[in-house]
Order: sequence, then structure tokens, then C-alpha cells
Amino acid sequence: MASSLTNSHSSSQYGSNPVKEGEVRVNEMGSEIVEGYTCKPKDYDPERPIMHYKTLLLLCDDERCGKAGKDDRATHLREILKDMGLNKGENRIKVSRTGCYGACRFRQVCQVTENTQANGNDKNNALWLRNTHKFKDDKWREIFTMLSENRVLVEELDSEVFIPMKVYN
Repeated sequence: MASSLTNSHSSSQYGSNPVKEGEVRVNEMGSEIVEGYTCKPKDYDPERPIMHYKTLLLLCDDERCGKAGKDDRATHLREILKDMGLNKGENRIKVSRTGCYGACRFRQVCQVTENTQANGNDKNNALWLRNTHKFKDDKWREIFTMLSENRVLVEELDSEVFIPMKVYN
């Protein structure tokens, strides 16, 4: 009997690979996933802490930015992180999709957020990367390595990679 469960993201590529009937899949926290979902754990524990991350990349995946790249960029970046061993552990880098930031002229944008309560580098916190849909895998690997080693991105990457910020009075 088919499940009546639906993924709230089923219309997007995010939910394009939900667990099928009879399939057993485990998420990165080691929990079995509910049929019809891509990551929802079967055994819900409201007291279980979230998985530590050192760096969080907030990748715009809204209407314009999401179409700027021809692939599912967030999933692709997660695969690179898995390959580099940076999807777990104290230097974990997490990629999350976001809605529109209002910076469409710089599409596809990505905000770097460091977990400064743990081992994140505050000099990399709140940096904005532009046109990330044009970054090749080697560029992402370079950025991921720098982040995992707490190197300062603005000291090592070309300035055209960053979105200039202005604070209004």
C-alpha cells in the first residue's frame, strides 16, 4: 500500500528522491528515514541535539538563483563535502537552501556563516559569495579546504568572489 505521506518540498528538486515503499535509508545522524521523505527520522526525539557544524553555507535556491545553475547545486555540494570527509566531525560544513535574499544581480549567492560558539572562524562569518553557480568543483574544494582549516577567505580569494556590503545609517 502506497504511503499517503508527502514531502513539503516534493515540487522542488530537494524532494526529488524521497524514500520509496520498502526501501530503508538512514540519514547522516544515523536515523532511519520515514517513507515519502528525504531526511525525516522515523524515531522522533525532541531532546536530541542537532548535529554540530563548523560552517553553514546558506545557498539561495529561489526562483532566479535556483535557475542560474543547471543542476541541483546544494545536493552537488553535499556530495563534494562527503567526498572530502567534511560532512561529519568537528569541521563539518553544512549546506542549506534558502529563499530569496534580494541579491539576484549577484546570483547564485551563498552566505558563509561560522559557528563561532564552537570552532568557527569569526573572520569568515557573514561573508557573501556571488555567482556561485559558475564555481567549478575545484573552486568549491578550495573554499571547503580553507573553511575547514580556518583560513581567512578574504585574504586568499579574489575580491570579485565577494559581494560588497554597505551599512546604511
